[in-house]
Amino acid sequence: MPANISRRKFIAQTGLTALGVSVFSSAISHNLSAGVSGLKLGYSAITWGGNDTQAIKDIAALGFKGIQLRSNTLKNFGDKPQDLKALLTEYHLALPMFSGGNVNINTGDDNAVVEQFVTTARFVKALGGSNIQVTNSSRPKTGQPTSEDLEKYGKLINEAGRRTLELGVQTNYHNHMHQLGETPEEVDIILKNTDAANVKLLLDIAHYQQGGGDPVKAIKQYKNRLNALHLKDVKNDASRSNGYLFVELGQGRVDLPAVMTALREIKFKGWGIVELDGVPDKAKTPVQCAGITKAYLNSIDIKL
Repeated sequence: MPANISRRKFIAQTGLTALGVSVFSSAISHNLSAGVSGLKLGYSAITWGGNDTQAIKDIAALGFKGIQLRSNTLKNFGDKPQDLKALLTEYHLALPMFSGGNVNINTGDDNAVVEQFVTTARFVKALGGSNIQVTNSSRPKTGQPTSEDLEKYGKLINEAGRRTLELGVQTNYHNHMHQLGETPEEVDIILKNTDAANVKLLLDIAHYQQGGGDPVKAIKQYKNRLNALHLKDVKNDASRSNGYLFVELGQGRVDLPAVMTALREIKFKGWGIVELDGVPDKAKTPVQCAGITKAYLNSIDIKL
């Protein structure tokens, strides 16, 4: 491969012809010939913008083994989880993670916040799932959160996690830009205020990097708390107000091969869930974006 061709711009040809995506191939070695033996690959339905039935069909057709669904599914399936469970079974998809929504501090009623999250966990249990993701919208509009806010949030999600664990559903804290837990320092304070049994870590590698962290370092630092990952990529984009854009794997600046090497080193066993919040190029469809990611994973010897 010519030295001036970046591996990050590489898009493999395998599997994309039917999607009509312009692709290229190259013999790239990342010393990952053994792959990551304990890694199972899923894909998040978020890219489909609420069309979860189509997401289930497309994700299964691409060969991913699991799907992450969001609390928007409660609108159509909240009183009939058996129908959604049957759909997942029909398409042979596991439910490695469910987006349970926000658990916020300073609402004036912590008990109500926790109860709502536990109600969602019951829905997850009815689907046959055992993991729920927790986020928040409690970051101050201006300035930085205080240590007190971060500690308070950790204690609140710890209580939520204790309650969901009683149901057999594990709560997983998801680090996220523009939330409590944007920076590595904030993530650490939050986790230190939770019990390792009640709250595991769902590490989003792109959010962590955008927040100023090193995903490889985080994988090693939190290897005993790491329950799942969001496999995600991000690139700088000066045209956007936030200055960045989430993109398909291999198209941004997250060092995915180094992430995979770190997972192999810690002997990680669990789910890596590809997440792409929206289609970055409006000329493409969600399934085309997923195909680009699949081809990139194949190019670094990570097979579905």
